[in-house]
Amino acid sequence: PHVVLSDSPPGLNRSSLFQEREIRSLSAEIESLRRPAGGTSETSRLDQLRDENARLKYRINVLKRSLQEAPPPSRAMTNINQRLQDVFGVAIRAACPELDHPPLSVTPNQQAKFGDYQCNSAMALAQVLRLRGVKVNPREIAEKIVQNLPDNELIQKTEIAGPGFINVHLKRTFVSKLLSSLLINGVQPPPLTSRKKVVVDFSSPNIAKEMHVGHLRSTIIGDSMCRLFEFLGHDVLRLNHVGDWGTQFGMLLAHLQDKFPNYLNESPPIGDLQAFYKESKKRFDEDEDFKRRAYQCVVRLQSRDPDFIRGWNLICDVSRSEFQKVYDCLDVSIVERGESFYQDLMVDVVQELEDKGLLQEDEGRRLLFVPGQSVPLTVVKSDGGFTYDTSDLAALRQRLRDERADVIIYVVDSGQGTHFSVVFAAAQMIGWYDPQVTRVEHAGFGVVLGEDKKKFKTRSGDTVRLRDLLDEGLRRSMDKLKEKERDKVLTPAQLAQAQRSVAFGCIKYADLSHNRINDYVFSFDKMLDDRGNTAAYLLYAFTRIRSIARLADLDEAALRTAAETCEVQLEHEKEWKLGKCILRFPEILHKILDDLLLHTLCDFLYELATTFTEFYDSCYCVEKDRQTGAVVKVNLWRLLLCEATAAVMAKGFDILGIKPVSRM
Repeated sequence: PHVVLSDSPPGLNRSSLFQEREIRSLSAEIESLRRPAGGTSETSRLDQLRDENARLKYRINVLKRSLQEAPPPSRAMTNINQRLQDVFGVAIRAACPELDHPPLSVTPNQQAKFGDYQCNSAMALAQVLRLRGVKVNPREIAEKIVQNLPDNELIQKTEIAGPGFINVHLKRTFVSKLLSSLLINGVQPPPLTSRKKVVVDFSSPNIAKEMHVGHLRSTIIGDSMCRLFEFLGHDVLRLNHVGDWGTQFGMLLAHLQDKFPNYLNESPPIGDLQAFYKESKKRFDEDEDFKRRAYQCVVRLQSRDPDFIRGWNLICDVSRSEFQKVYDCLDVSIVERGESFYQDLMVDVVQELEDKGLLQEDEGRRLLFVPGQSVPLTVVKSDGGFTYDTSDLAALRQRLRDERADVIIYVVDSGQGTHFSVVFAAAQMIGWYDPQVTRVEHAGFGVVLGEDKKKFKTRSGDTVRLRDLLDEGLRRSMDKLKEKERDKVLTPAQLAQAQRSVAFGCIKYADLSHNRINDYVFSFDKMLDDRGNTAAYLLYAFTRIRSIARLADLDEAALRTAAETCEVQLEHEKEWKLGKCILRFPEILHKILDDLLLHTLCDFLYELATTFTEFYDSCYCVEKDRQTGAVVKVNLWRLLLCEATAAVMAKGFDILGIKPVSRM
């Protein structure tokens, strides 16, 4: 392998080396001034030399301080697209100085023969200028942009094509250095301009009801969004806005008193809370006396009667235990903060709205009308009770004021879109936040469909329980592993690990790989297929890539030494294609941060895996003796490309909440 040698001290960048050289030069100049030629003793000459000496010493001290204070070289991954936008932004402003905010567009080139990236700004600039009465050919603008490109380390050459497309060819040495940095430093997040407080509201099941397939999407999508923000360095609060308050608890508490009258002294054995809920609901619908008692229980609960609070906590604890089993399977961590948390805060909200004169009376109800919205918010019911509208207003206010959130994301089904539009508009009208400063967003999603394209239900027509769905995934993934005879080569522990990885990874990926805005069809057969854009295919591909280093008999220490000493060569077209694909990872994350569409990451991982397959089929990494099977040659830079691919895939899996295994 080609070894790159450097005579510069470790840890110094080009700027630091330049400063060191200037210090040595200035020191030599001072020394020469101490021994002036000719030995003159003229006072004026000595004064001049002393002034010069003092000036040079001051300059040296400034340089030394700047050298000491200079930040270390960044370990963050470089967003090539962003760097190109910076370079072209300078050129466009120089080419069209009369425009305050000139359009800027740089995208990866879809066809390799035209280059690596493309700047398409010339046509848009011509259109803007035409609107100002200035007629100019887009190609002329493109030529001016190219002429004004500043010196940079990433562009090898540019070509103008068609009406004014600027095709960009990257320097291979630049891409090689970025790959070496990735291998040495690991997959690091892009530089963070400011650390934000991010609140993500997701999952949100109801107490006393089992989690069903409808909660699957919110839980998976919300967890993945949190993982993305956390990887990028933000302070993330994961909130579970559970339904743990309301009139339904009256019937549950009344039923608890009847079925387990000694519940205050002995913990009631409520094994099946769903059945318990159905029993109480049946009584509530059919027995007027029970219904009256249920309403009395609600009043006692809301007045914080200790005995009723105890019963309420017992019911909540049973639910929490069941919810946690699902969260453990899906490897989801979340902080519970249910509707009960906001009860007192709702009183404050109503008071604030009344003080500001924003509420209107309507048949005993107090409504909040928001300009531009078709429906008002019901803040107080005619019986004096609060509503979901009040609860959501209180939750948003608390997150803005107490949590001091910069970003708040609600991962709730698209059916709630109108409701959140009104709540967000109301909060802006009240003056709680400025959308130019604080990002408050509803990340809606479609429903889960069965293979008949209808709402996903059991054969009997019931909603599919999430626990049953996960158990079915485990059963099917084991069948798939045994079909591939993995039970004959893996230990029982490895097989069980692979089973969970495939089952839960496939369920998550099947959801995340679809645009969340659309409905999607749930199919175990499709998600467990190891062909196409599925978790099964990606997990097997990842395991295969990881096995290449084992095949070469290289441990982590040897790979690290190779990364530090071996230049990643990119001469073969498949090496070049793979290297560029690996380095698009920061661009992908930046896009998802903007639109919160996680299928973009899934598409990228699939593209990376297929690009790797092309590379591996064309470029040998480890050469073996055909007769003995012994390794006779290892191509280190290609092995490093394998490692870089695996590192980016592993981080992508982590953001998606998927756990790959080393052997499958």
